[in-house]
Amino acid sequence: MITRISLAAASGLLAALLAGCAVGPKYERPAVETPAAFKEARLSAAERQRWKQAQPADDLARGRWWAIFRDPALDSLETQAMKANQDLQAAAARVKQARAMQKGARAGRFPELTAGLGASRQRASEAAGGAAGAGGTATLWRAQAGLSYEVDLFGRVASEVDAAGADTQRARALYQSVLLALQADVAQNYFLIRQLDGEALLYEHTISLRRMSLDLVETRFREGDISELDVARARSELAAARAEALGVQRQRAAAEHGLALLLGQPPADFSLPRQPLARIPVAIPAGLPSSLLERRPDIAAAERALAAANARIGAAKAALFPQLALTGTFGFESSELDELLRWSSRSFVLGPLLGTALSLPIFDGGRRQVGVDRARARYEEDLALYRQSVLKAFGEVEDGLSALRLLGEQTEVQDSAVASAARAAELSKAQYEAGSVSYLEVIDADRNVLQRKRAVVELDGLRAHAAVQLIRAIGGGWGDI
Repeated sequence: MITRISLAAASGLLAALLAGCAVGPKYERPAVETPAAFKEARLSAAERQRWKQAQPADDLARGRWWAIFRDPALDSLETQAMKANQDLQAAAARVKQARAMQKGARAGRFPELTAGLGASRQRASEAAGGAAGAGGTATLWRAQAGLSYEVDLFGRVASEVDAAGADTQRARALYQSVLLALQADVAQNYFLIRQLDGEALLYEHTISLRRMSLDLVETRFREGDISELDVARARSELAAARAEALGVQRQRAAAEHGLALLLGQPPADFSLPRQPLARIPVAIPAGLPSSLLERRPDIAAAERALAAANARIGAAKAALFPQLALTGTFGFESSELDELLRWSSRSFVLGPLLGTALSLPIFDGGRRQVGVDRARARYEEDLALYRQSVLKAFGEVEDGLSALRLLGEQTEVQDSAVASAARAAELSKAQYEAGSVSYLEVIDADRNVLQRKRAVVELDGLRAHAAVQLIRAIGGGWGDI
């Protein structure tokens, strides 16, 4: 008994000494070119000097960033979406799957113990060397426990555990990415609906004015002051405004249906009260480019995929080296069931070489080397995808900053254009009533006012959309939000 314990201790010590012989490459986070500041951020020289090395922070809470818009209806919609959206629930389930796979990989570090009870019926042949009972039939009962353990000589199991851990972190980052995308989509769909509500209200006002104009033109036609041509033109403009109003209603219905799906509801069960979009004065700090690498969950997911690919290179390389497995069984064997558990019925089997089996691959036609080559190629692919995701993130932030700046300037110019168009429309109506201009000029002036006002409403919607897109590009909320 003491000898068996000593042999087991020696085997364990040998395994511990050899377990440090990992052959996988050491993972280091790849370097990416990071500018000191965003070009569109317009930072001062002092602010540009605040550059720092990026540290992963994708798991930090991003807060209720939509609260900056101070819209209770939007707050309620975001809460509903995070509770009921099916894409988000699917992403959460993928995190659970990754965690289960990680636990499965960790199980490889421990021995496997099995137990069984059964009977076998056997008959030895008469040609079996004259053994006793040759040619007879016997029943053999067995109750056994089996033990198997792979000694991780070259880090295969450890590499698989590292890869599974990185996969779990990647799944969590992808969940955060889906969550952020969902929040942004809800906000953008909401603002789109509010923009269309503003356009609908504008068309209602336009239709009312054109109906009044048609009444005036018909009155003047009956009095013989004008020809029927002006009446036809007035009716055409009224019908055109009604048709465009129906087009806005169609767009709103589609946007409302899309928002319902984001909330996890059937479109038939969801409706949003009409409320025109108000102008949103929001200043969004873009931060430093290095902080973008910390906050963007999609960048974190790409980097974790790279770490998993690196670990799998180690697992593939370990297959090129010897494998050491410890196996053994202990139990009882007896031809009589009532004698099965007696001490005299005990039996044990140890694998070759006192419970160890050392296998060394000699020739496999290059199969194991192909696995290594494939793992390295996968790493190269993930490296390129990671660097591309970083470049894409920088581009999205620059796009968002420039969009907000230029849309703000464009809105100011368009406000001035609306005021001028409204004044021109007033003058054209006065001149028409005085008989100095034709009704065609009145129609052109009204069209111009409608186009300018609708452009302002669309710009307000675009600014809200761009604000949400910039928040999404920088990875979510900031500060106390």
